[in-house]
Parts: sequence; structure tokens; C-alpha cells
Amino acid sequence: MKKGLITLTALVAGLAMATSAQARDTRHLLSIEEAMSTPAAQEKLDPNIRFVFADAPHDSVVEQHGNFVTNKKTNAFNKSDEEACRWVMLSALLSLQDRVHAEGGNAVINIESFYKREPMVSQDEYECHAGMLMAGVALRGDVVTLR
Repeated sequence: MKKGLITLTALVAGLAMATSAQARDTRHLLSIEEAMSTPAAQEKLDPNIRFVFADAPHDSVVEQHGNFVTNKKTNAFNKSDEEACRWVMLSALLSLQDRVHAEGGNAVINIESFYKREPMVSQDEYECHAGMLMAGVALRGDVVTLR
């Protein structure tokens, strides 16, 4: 009886530790400039589309096409949090870029992090959440045509 109770206790403790490890959700505030300067970003982001974060200055808006949200996840297994976050940030930017092309604009302005529908506004940093298996970035911004 005592041996069975010890085994059961060890099993419950092991499951609790495994669950908390899987549920890791570490918040990172990372450099927008670094994410957009990676070789992959330089290769894939259209240089004719402007990405303007927070209230950074920009040319005047000629046409507004709407406010859009992108929520991207990536596999973080066997990657550092920063590496996974840079990759998923690029994915989120590419999603906004696709929206710009679809709407006929040339920029996304007022971009803010929007993880779990909570705005985090910064000209310099974006918010990324990383866990044991996944990393995620959500962005919200206004697709526009700038002069």
C-alpha cells in the first residue's frame, strides 16, 4: 500500500512538472530593428512597403484601407526564444505585407503588438511570447496609401 502511494505521488508530481514546463509563456520585448534587419527579412520584405510602428512620423495618408490584425505562431522547438521570436515576427510582417498588396496600399502605420488582444505600443520593441514548443507574435496596424 505504501509503495503504491509513493508511486502515485511521484507520478502526480512528474505530471505537474511536465504540465508547467509545457505551459511556459515567457514574454519578450525585442528590437524591431533587429528583426527587420535579418537576412531573411531583407530578402522577403518588399522595400516598397513601409512599416511604421506606433506614432513614428510618416508621409500623409492619401487613402485608408482598414485596420488589420495578424496573429502568428511558429515552432520554437530546439530554437532560442530570440531566434523563434525573430522568425515569427517576420511571419507577422509578411502577413501584413500580403494584406497591403491585397488592399492596394503601400504602408502599414500605427503598428502595435496585440498579443491576446492587449495593445503594447512602441517604436522600438515588439512583444513575443515563447513557450517550450511555440512562439507567437500578434500585430495590429492600419493599411494605408501614403503620399
